[in-house]
Amino acid sequence: MAKSNSFNKRELEKKKDQKRKDKQRRKEERKANAGSKSFDDMIAYVDENGVITSTPPDPDKRQEVNLESIAIAVPKSEEVEETTLEGCVEYFNPDKGYGFIKNLTNTDKYFFHISRAPANIAERDKVTFELERGEKGMNAVNIAFINK
Repeated sequence: MAKSNSFNKRELEKKKDQKRKDKQRRKEERKANAGSKSFDDMIAYVDENGVITSTPPDPDKRQEVNLESIAIAVPKSEEVEETTLEGCVEYFNPDKGYGFIKNLTNTDKYFFHISRAPANIAERDKVTFELERGEKGMNAVNIAFINK
């Protein structure tokens, strides 16, 4: 029979004891070094640019802030202009009823659902469409064929 590679009990106990001693030594070192810094050495300040510094701010440079000018809400996103774009149907799955239109001017791809497109739409059709913000990004709506 081959000899196993496991340690015997004494070796395991020696390792555990060594780990315990190392842990106790590290704990004592932390306690010894903890009292070396004063409270003033631990304080940090933030300047007007948001940078953390060790020097306190100058009270003469203090600026008053008008509380009414602070916006506490997320600003509304600007609406997309209602322009008609031209594109090509790059992918369409008639079983699931969705596809993607590739914009001809900037090669962006937009999702569309069959409910917002003509019933006989197919891949490689040239179409015009408008954009509408959806849950996951911009969607193509009001889809119509260019020459069909």
